[in-house]
Amino acid sequence: MDREQATRDCTAVVDAIGEAVISDREFLETVLTGLVARGHILLEDVPGTGKTLTARSMATALGLSFSRIQFTPDLLPADVTGTYVFNEQDREFEFRPGPVFNNVVLADEINRAPPKTQSALLEAMEEQQVSVDGDTHELPEPFFVIATQNPVEQEGTFALPEAQIDRFMVKTSLGYPDFDGELTLLRRRNDRSARSPSVASVLSAEQVLDLQTVPESVRVDDDLMRYALEITRATRQDYRVAIGVSPRGSQRLFEAARSRAVLDGEDFVTPDMIKRIARPVLAHRLVLTAVAQVNDVNKYEVIDDVLDDTPVPTVN
Repeated sequence: MDREQATRDCTAVVDAIGEAVISDREFLETVLTGLVARGHILLEDVPGTGKTLTARSMATALGLSFSRIQFTPDLLPADVTGTYVFNEQDREFEFRPGPVFNNVVLADEINRAPPKTQSALLEAMEEQQVSVDGDTHELPEPFFVIATQNPVEQEGTFALPEAQIDRFMVKTSLGYPDFDGELTLLRRRNDRSARSPSVASVLSAEQVLDLQTVPESVRVDDDLMRYALEITRATRQDYRVAIGVSPRGSQRLFEAARSRAVLDGEDFVTPDMIKRIARPVLAHRLVLTAVAQVNDVNKYEVIDDVLDDTPVPTVN
């Protein structure tokens, strides 16, 4: 697949999802940027804004298999990965795959599961495999986790470990729709025979795999690599930050910028592309100091300040 075809496919996917999900187009492009870059997505928003619909619509538009896992405090790792059951006919144990064995897995309210269950998902996200009773099972390709969490509900939740948060390439939110968007929702609800809008499949699993190879051909000049690295390293020196962006985060910013170039129809990365993707790729990786947390410092403000203070290279 060449770059021009990849850009057309990305535009078609965003257009298809936009028919069902009432959201800002930039939000949909940010989510797709993460998926094209082989990353996982974390959606943090208040209930009822369309997080689940977004994940399901994304899977349908990409032509991928989809499963939803409702994370609860009593959820066990085997409920996610699967388990061995005894086959009476063959008189032997056989593996029954869990819901994680799909192309797109929606981990709904991921912060409600205990750490042991979250660790089972961590292996799937990082290694694209799961281990059950000492045996390793490969997950299908492509494989994406789209996780959701509600920031306003704290009872019965478990904070995501920093190691798992760092595995999400992008963290973003839908926010509330504007007046016209919410009016569209009411009009849809008025038609009781069609409550859930449908999304057409635009690509197939094979095409998605081809699409993921296209960013590898996007040119990134050495000055742009240095610019991206200066941004991530500056977060480690900010007085409000206890733990800055890791080297993994630097790589994810680089990968996301190349994917952003594909969506924008360009053969090369520009400073503006890095700036556009920096907030959703970097902010969630920061660990603020205790003083900063007491003073309600916003992680996005830290990234914005770093972007303002980092000299932008001139691109010919």
